Amino acid sequence: MSRLTITLVAAAGLASGLAAVPTAAVAQVGQGTITIYGNDPCPRENICVRAPERDRYRLPKSQNPQGTPQQRESWAQRSKGLATVGATGAQSCSNVGPGGFTGCVVQSINDAKQARKEQQQADTPPEQ
Repeated sequence: MSRLTITLVAAAGLASGLAAVPTAAVAQVGQGTITIYGNDPCPRENICVRAPERDRYRLPKSQNPQGTPQQRESWAQRSKGLATVGATGAQSCSNVGPGGFTGCVVQSINDAKQARKEQQQADTPPEQ
């Protein structure tokens, strides 16, 4: 029985010691910094940073696309052009080897599709 008593006393002491820890953490849960826009009210449990109303629906600068479409193009798309460098023979659109001209029509069709897709993306107005 003495082992049981010692175990229960130790468990009670451990539980009472741990019960005091979350109270400090609970008091800090609501503490956070948020950005509010215009004349919106600030919640009492938070620290607020005011921003002008015109910035409410803008993308953050870290997510705003910068530069030309060529500069924003991913490396995966850039490397696709390198896959056919030096290709000769059938379906290669080159003047080297038999049937090298046969790929020129396919290449011009693919180039036209890509140009039309890029033009449609450039002509699309941003969503409001």
